Amino acid sequence: MRTAFIEELCLLAENDPSIWLVCGDLGFSVLEQFSDRFPDRYLNAGVAEQNMTGIAAGLALEGKTVFTYSIANFPVMRCLEQIRNDVCYHGLNVKIVSVGGGMAYGTHGYSHHGVEDLGVMRCLPNMKVVAPADPFEARAAVQALVADHGPGYLRLGKAGEKNVHSQPVQFEFGRAIPVVQGSQVMIFSTGGTLGIALEAARDLQAAGLSVAVSSMPSLAPLDRDAILAAAHTAKLVVTVEEHGPGGLGSAVAEVMAESGLGCLLRMVRLRHEILKTAGSQEFLRASLGVSRQHLVDTVLSVLRP
Repeated sequence: MRTAFIEELCLLAENDPSIWLVCGDLGFSVLEQFSDRFPDRYLNAGVAEQNMTGIAAGLALEGKTVFTYSIANFPVMRCLEQIRNDVCYHGLNVKIVSVGGGMAYGTHGYSHHGVEDLGVMRCLPNMKVVAPADPFEARAAVQALVADHGPGYLRLGKAGEKNVHSQPVQFEFGRAIPVVQGSQVMIFSTGGTLGIALEAARDLQAAGLSVAVSSMPSLAPLDRDAILAAAHTAKLVVTVEEHGPGGLGSAVAEVMAESGLGCLLRMVRLRHEILKTAGSQEFLRASLGVSRQHLVDTVLSVLRP
């Protein structure tokens, strides 16, 4: 996804001289596409994410569209106060890019696990929060973020993610992307778990259930209409995400609770605990309760107890 991001940003920067990229001393072998073509609009702020965010805020005050870029938690947690006070408070045109969301940097340990970022960022005022599922969604999200004036957060995978969609998608803030139609179960996925959702849906359909799947790349704003429509018609709504409490599941729960509808909701998300081990993304996901089998078992435990 990060390759799709930088390629799309370069295409947009060709025709938009306001686009800048500020990184936190990483992205080597990826960001050169931008820095080589637009050296006057690229800055390496060093391992100083708070300064990186302050620089971006200053550039935005001068009319620039600024993307900051760093790994997992670093562009979020290390500089949350600067994002809140400098960027959000003033509604500045700064887009924060976190590469390696979830357990993508699993071998690096908890410091590199981005498992609280969606919850943190969607609580901030004026912040658009986007977690694309694949390179197609990532490209469309970059286009939308550039076109939108104001704060934005883009959560990307690390590298090598395959396209889940068969063709480019239309992205809109606050709109889900339907992928599979069904009536009994609605699965909403955000970020890189869409493949898991589709695999689980096939297993559940083979078991005789009618299962719908929608990608939810936009967490803030959220597609309330899609959630309420599912709650009206389905027996069970399930969310799946590579994130702990506060992310998609919590957001969907808020909408459903406020609606007063009686549809059941289950959340397949990372257990709220710190893993003091390292391993592959797939291994760590499954260790904390996010996998194809966990999703299948969750649905069957409700509808086929």
